[in-house]
Amino acid sequence: MASPVIDVHTHCLTEAWFQLLQQHGGPRYTVKAVSGGLRAIHLDGAPFMTPVPPMFDYDLRLKTMDEHGVDIGVVSLTCPNCYWGGPEVSLGAARIMNDDMAAARTAHPDRIRWFASLPWQYPELALSELERATKAGASGVMVLANIGGLPLTDPAFASIWAAIDAKALPVLVHPTAPPGVAEMDMSRFQLTASIGFTFDTSLAVSRMIYDGFFDRYAKLRIIASHGGGALPYLVSRMDQCFDNIPACREKISRRPSEYLPKIYADAVVFAPEVLDLCVKVFGADNVMYGSDYPHTIGDLPGCLKRVNGLSDAARDKVRGKTAQRIFGL
Repeated sequence: MASPVIDVHTHCLTEAWFQLLQQHGGPRYTVKAVSGGLRAIHLDGAPFMTPVPPMFDYDLRLKTMDEHGVDIGVVSLTCPNCYWGGPEVSLGAARIMNDDMAAARTAHPDRIRWFASLPWQYPELALSELERATKAGASGVMVLANIGGLPLTDPAFASIWAAIDAKALPVLVHPTAPPGVAEMDMSRFQLTASIGFTFDTSLAVSRMIYDGFFDRYAKLRIIASHGGGALPYLVSRMDQCFDNIPACREKISRRPSEYLPKIYADAVVFAPEVLDLCVKVFGADNVMYGSDYPHTIGDLPGCLKRVNGLSDAARDKVRGKTAQRIFGL
């Protein structure tokens, strides 16, 4: 019997969240028209996230899942998450989305699971919302690869990571516009989507490795978005730097590649050979199907087709068996 298909990287929004962002996201976050007749969220003038109607529609989501044979979707808020506005606004944005996702799971208990969003920039509020969200049924936590420009390894977030680690929750590390989008002229060609996002994830997880993150938080199950960013291609370079640059050994005594068994990746990549490399580097036990549905560059059927094209030994693990294991499904 084939494994179930579990999509660990799929996004949703609500109108209440979108309206709150437009009211309180400025001056850095703005919503403006882009080519193609859609409106995109901009950071410092660079477009990086385009809300589309299916993000707001669970009925359409379930219909699309049925059409393509996806059994369970683990939904999450996308960027810029709730890292804007003051404490009240940020917490309110997180609660709006967490309550909506919890309601979707209640309405569709066999089809929907969800990652909680937290107001990370306010640790006491984040800890409180973590407790509330897990009691409401959250299966994990979603965090952006930088919090208002701060790295995830910043000491300000240590109490949140400790609480997540104590609960042994899966954490989806999802990119957002990386720091410096304006200086790097990423508004032209919307380079944030093609290059900036993968850079953001790669930098975040590389910092975690070099910072000894996986030694401090032994129960963490990090899921690195979009095939782990550029890590499959660059981890050997990280090893080479570890071997030859003392600064890389400041906090760890093992080569970076030795931490890969502690890291998971999704299968949101767009060519079979890239997926093959991802599986080869992370291992079939550590790669899970994802679609990025319904983002403009998401590819629910294509990502699943590429997963289904894997070897017999890897296919069922990536389709859903690994997700069953780490989410307790």
